[in-house]
Amino acid sequence: MEGNNMKTYNIFSILATGLLFAACNITEIPEDRVTPEVYFNTATDLRSWTDHYYNTFPTAEVIAGLNADDMVDKSMGAVIEGTRLPSDAMSGANEWNFNELRRINYFFERCGQCKDEAARREYMGVSHFFRAHIYFEKVKRFGDMPWYDQVIGSTDEALLKKPRDPRGYVIDKVLEDLDAAIDELPAVKDPVRVTKWTALALKSRVALFEGTWMKYHGIAPRADAPDHTADYYLNIAAQAAENFIDQSGYKIYNTGTTPYRDLFNSFPANLKTDEIILVRRYIEASMMHSVQFSIRNNNTGFTRRFMNHYLMADGSRFTDIAGHETMEYFDETQNRDPRMAQTVLCPGYHKVGDEEETVNDFQAETGYEPIKYVVNDTYSGASKGFTDFPLFRAAEVYLNFAEAKAELGTLTQADADKSVNQLRGRVNMPSLRLSDLTAPDPYLLACYPNVSANNTAVVLEIRRERTVELVMEGLRFWDMLRWKEGAQIVNELHDYYGVYIPGPGRYDVNGDGKDDVEFYVDGTTPGRGLVAKKIGSDVHLFEAGATTEGTSGYLTAFSRATLSTPYKWMENRDYLYPVPADQRVLTLGQLSQNPNWNDGLNF
Repeated sequence: MEGNNMKTYNIFSILATGLLFAACNITEIPEDRVTPEVYFNTATDLRSWTDHYYNTFPTAEVIAGLNADDMVDKSMGAVIEGTRLPSDAMSGANEWNFNELRRINYFFERCGQCKDEAARREYMGVSHFFRAHIYFEKVKRFGDMPWYDQVIGSTDEALLKKPRDPRGYVIDKVLEDLDAAIDELPAVKDPVRVTKWTALALKSRVALFEGTWMKYHGIAPRADAPDHTADYYLNIAAQAAENFIDQSGYKIYNTGTTPYRDLFNSFPANLKTDEIILVRRYIEASMMHSVQFSIRNNNTGFTRRFMNHYLMADGSRFTDIAGHETMEYFDETQNRDPRMAQTVLCPGYHKVGDEEETVNDFQAETGYEPIKYVVNDTYSGASKGFTDFPLFRAAEVYLNFAEAKAELGTLTQADADKSVNQLRGRVNMPSLRLSDLTAPDPYLLACYPNVSANNTAVVLEIRRERTVELVMEGLRFWDMLRWKEGAQIVNELHDYYGVYIPGPGRYDVNGDGKDDVEFYVDGTTPGRGLVAKKIGSDVHLFEAGATTEGTSGYLTAFSRATLSTPYKWMENRDYLYPVPADQRVLTLGQLSQNPNWNDGLNF
């Protein structure tokens, strides 16, 4: 394991070799230190150069803390608040930044100097993978993007000021790069380096995103690629995912009593390599994350909307139970899909290695506190976590396969058995039987009103599985955008409801016969030894649809009633981020702005 730690240090920290090239022009490196002519000649050179790419993966905090309709914290964020602007700070200069792409393209120009053919091939695969990954992230955010596969010099005016290429063209280039990476990278399991299987997993993610984006946003094929329809990309996604399932050797980890929870609080010594494809590794005392700290410090909480996606343990729907809308915390968490208690702080929860139960103190904005990525109090401080953080895992690929087939209308029971039912089987949930899906679930239809398919009931059930399986893995926000459900993210249509509180009083929240929490109002004194929450101050309660705060109702974050101007999602604008205004100025308007974003420029 010491070897793995050293290897990962090279990957996920700034390279300690003195070759810090990311923000500079390589031709300006002093010749007495290193020159392109003497670099790129050995396998070590190629590895050192490409190790830098790994820094482009998002951090654990960014991935786990991405709010959408399923989760909020005490800071709404620019999308939910509607405060994105066409300026560097608000639209994300880092996301538009081309420095790492230039580094990758420079590698392709120079790697031929290395006579070690096997090394050259492998690190070309790494470079193809990361160029694809970086461009995919840009397309998700901005749509059309200028595609560059060569190094641009300061005098290359035409290239520096070229217009944006159509998103479909860029996605096709991304898929070409991924095909090259699949061919070039080793077919091995390595949780800290990209491999053939990482590239195949990303290919399924990219193609699913583009296929569903085209389908739900009504995007027609490009004139130069008339056969590149939504179904074209969905078929690519399904095939890539199936190839991964059939060939990679990865499977769904199902060992122990809490296998789902165990995936997300593992260290190198117990990393679940059956399922985990690639992690961002953190190292004690040198490189640590703050995910566990952030969950508590930011009052992160799941929404009732998310919680209602969990089925009962027998496979029936919780939302079909009479009175479920006002069911209290203890009752609503009983006999549910076991993934709930392995994701959310439920009665009976013990932190890893703790004998004493951790009882819900309702610090989370909605009362539903995440325990995903949580170990124990040893790791609860800022920058105290060093568990491995999954970037790719087999479960997502299984769900990519099922969703692509469902959207195509070709999902069979055999397909469901080799994908979704593997995930359900992990926690002993009843299998999904397609023959039982005779009508769409009304609750899910309300959550996804724009769903469009001949087999809507099947598509919705796949979305249910994706929602509960992949929560806090950085995918939900983008899923809602590609499904054209952006209005469901902000609180224009619904409040961020949480636990239902019938009114002031003392509550036994874990069912042990003793009161744990008291919700009280002015004029009353809470009991000693209890967690005390003052209604209207510590917590805000709203009955369903109420416009005024009351003494009973749902724990509510950022209620529309308390905001002066709740954000209204702009369907003709908000699915894409604005292009940074300074980039448009630099190109004298050759870079067009995304529809309906006003940056004040006259071109």
